[in-house]
Amino acid sequence: MDLRIMIEPQQGASYDTQLRLALAAEELGFSGFFRSDHYLAMGDASGLPGPTDAWVTLGGLARETGTIRLGTMVTAGMFRLPGVLAIQVAQVDQMSGGRVELGLGAGWFEAEHTAYGIPFPEQRHARLAEQLDIVTGLWATPVGETFSYDGRHYTLADSPALPKPAQSPMPVIVGGMGRTRTPELAAKHATEFNTPFASVEDAAAQFERVRSALAAAGRSPGMVFSSAVTACVGKDDAEVARRAAAQGREVAELKANGVAGTPAEAAEKLRRYAGAGATRAYLQIMDMADLDHLAVIANEVRPQLT
Repeated sequence: MDLRIMIEPQQGASYDTQLRLALAAEELGFSGFFRSDHYLAMGDASGLPGPTDAWVTLGGLARETGTIRLGTMVTAGMFRLPGVLAIQVAQVDQMSGGRVELGLGAGWFEAEHTAYGIPFPEQRHARLAEQLDIVTGLWATPVGETFSYDGRHYTLADSPALPKPAQSPMPVIVGGMGRTRTPELAAKHATEFNTPFASVEDAAAQFERVRSALAAAGRSPGMVFSSAVTACVGKDDAEVARRAAAQGREVAELKANGVAGTPAEAAEKLRRYAGAGATRAYLQIMDMADLDHLAVIANEVRPQLT
């Protein structure tokens, strides 16, 4: 199973903290470093020193890393107009030499929209469908031609559809647990489908819905299936308990709902996700100062998955 690192910087992480994590993940051989796209801390976290913008951050990381893939899990669609987002992602992909992947979702956290004056419209899923049409349509338009789109929520007329990403096609990740519309969107646009913090059983059922949607759309079943899961791994029970406490969670709950415990326990849980159909896991690391956590996973969990 391919392992990637995912972080939640809105909980409290400067750019320098994120850079240290990205460089550590790259050195340890993780295939990707992904971050959330939020502007407001959740729960009891202070959020200090304050939020960082996902695509500004990824632009910096694109120039300061060399091999690791970078992206969002996932970009909140309502934060950005789709034409602007297509430009931002294409530019960062160029800056990285073709190492960027766009995870795109509708957004859900109304409080951060209120806090920063960002509209929180109704029909966000319908807007997401149009955003995916537009972003992928702009990238796919041949150089020298123009792109137009007349949707219910967005209209573009004679766009030069520039710049282009370094990659063609550009990897697009769609995720979620909606039973009908989400699989249909994935079948139309995505190169990867992700189940966010779902049980093994729920992930397996959702992957099957996406396979059915792919078949209905006449697409080959070449989709990457992945799961995002919270990680809390330690060399022994004491280290697991310490890391769980740093997250403000109980060990038993993390073992039930995430990838937690000793390396053997974590590997066994990841093998269960693999059995459900996932070939990739995004390991959510909540304590962003704990670089040793990444080392334990890389050195003691990953070898058990080969």
